[in-house]
Amino acid sequence: MESLVETFNDVDVMRVSGRIDLVTSNTLKDMIREHLHRERRHLVLNLERVDFINSSGLGSLVSILKDVRLAGGSLVLSNLAPYVQEIFEITQLSNVFEIFDAEQAAVESLTGRTETVPVNP
Repeated sequence: MESLVETFNDVDVMRVSGRIDLVTSNTLKDMIREHLHRERRHLVLNLERVDFINSSGLGSLVSILKDVRLAGGSLVLSNLAPYVQEIFEITQLSNVFEIFDAEQAAVESLTGRTETVPVNP
């Protein structure tokens, strides 16, 4: 699993690629906790390039959502790859997470703005 983070105003967008499974889920949780520790509480996880997710990965996303909410933040998902979208629908997690088709819409949902301005991290 790899990730690239870009900041738009007060929202961090994390573009995740690869697998989210037992091996990588703790790394993802640690990355999110680091953002929360730095007071970066509004997060978009772009899952467009995630090619595999299993129950450990799903469990870590639920745990991350809980951590973000407890920190007073928000977490939304965007650009789910078709395979990942299907898993979210089968498990009914599409009813738990706020999911957007486009990253821009996800960012706007957290900022309430109609345009986003990249900020140097």
